[in-house]
Amino acid sequence: MAFHCQRDSYSTELLTEVVSCIPGQLKLEKGGKKETMFGFNIMLKDTILFPEGGGQPDDRGFIDETPVLRVTRQGSDAVHFVSAAFSSGSQVLVKIDWKRRFDHMQQHSGQHLITAIADSLYGFKTTSWELGCQHSMIELDTPTVTVEQSEAIENLANQKIREHIPVKVRVINLGDPEFDKVRSRGLPKNHTGPVRIVDIEGVDANMCCGTHVANLSDLQMIKILSTEKGKKNKTNLIFLSGDRVLKRIARNYIIEKTLTSHLKTGPEEHIEAVTKLQKSVKALQKNNLTLLRDLAVLIVENFKSKTDKGKLFSLHRKEGDKEFMNIIANEIGTEDMLLFLTVGDEKSSGMFLLAGPAEIIEKYGPRVCKILDGKGAGNNGRFQGKVNKMSKRGEAEEMLQKIFNNLGGAGE
Repeated sequence: MAFHCQRDSYSTELLTEVVSCIPGQLKLEKGGKKETMFGFNIMLKDTILFPEGGGQPDDRGFIDETPVLRVTRQGSDAVHFVSAAFSSGSQVLVKIDWKRRFDHMQQHSGQHLITAIADSLYGFKTTSWELGCQHSMIELDTPTVTVEQSEAIENLANQKIREHIPVKVRVINLGDPEFDKVRSRGLPKNHTGPVRIVDIEGVDANMCCGTHVANLSDLQMIKILSTEKGKKNKTNLIFLSGDRVLKRIARNYIIEKTLTSHLKTGPEEHIEAVTKLQKSVKALQKNNLTLLRDLAVLIVENFKSKTDKGKLFSLHRKEGDKEFMNIIANEIGTEDMLLFLTVGDEKSSGMFLLAGPAEIIEKYGPRVCKILDGKGAGNNGRFQGKVNKMSKRGEAEEMLQKIFNNLGGAGE
């Protein structure tokens, strides 16, 4: 069965009936971590919310006032995941997130157009495609696509858009002679019933389950951003269609305007200005490293000149690095002393080095690492790593001072 969204991709509301409602769960990603949400899987008599398929992501919308968080395909049905239960047999109003839907229509129809033109001009077959959040990608079965070929594909695509060519959806049966004439990467193994054809008049006829524009003019424009080496001797073509092109232009203009303000040069000179800045930064970084090494040596000489050195040498330097700490440890020596060195932000993240007698470092290195909420490892009398809570440095130093008040004998 074709869903209402496939019969009319421009519908934004649909009054329909709840067929079933059963408890379910959905894994969502929040802050880089996956969380399980408990809710309900709703099946409707019909829907305007497209389930994920054919390279196109699923729609978002509402069932009455309840947000639909995911739409998936289960056989010939669409399953809507929501947080609230609905009674079977009840009438509900389904509304769509039109902004998301129309974007998907523009990208999907844009893909069909580019795919057809790449094939007709150069015989480049499309083997897969991906509709991403920022841009979309078409995988072409060719090892290379030249700049001239990419420009030709883009120019012809935009010419077809200007020609106001209709895009029609029709259905044919598997035994129809036309079945073998339309473009396809193959039907799903479990497919039964009629086949849906998306026809760009005079340009392309392709089997597809997705939602599409009714006329190429709705694509507005297509921009091929780049091509890159893909898997298995293939090429990935990166593109934007419709509103995404306008958004990218607006974003790039803001970036260009900001760079002009910071660099004090016109857009044509930005690359040259940034190149000069990079060279200056590299020179400054090199000078800074030299100064840090010199500073490390001076710190060691100052320490060695003291008559009462103690058994624990503790130092924090915000601008230091790993090499800075190792120079100090190498110059001072750690046979009968304990060194606790840290670099980085005093309140957040940084690096640390604990050096001293091997048996002591092996025992207390992990403890210091735990206090500072870090990860590290050690051997041969040194334990070092990265930490997230440099604000607890004082706590770690206090523990070390108590334990190693008399190096070699003191313990807890």
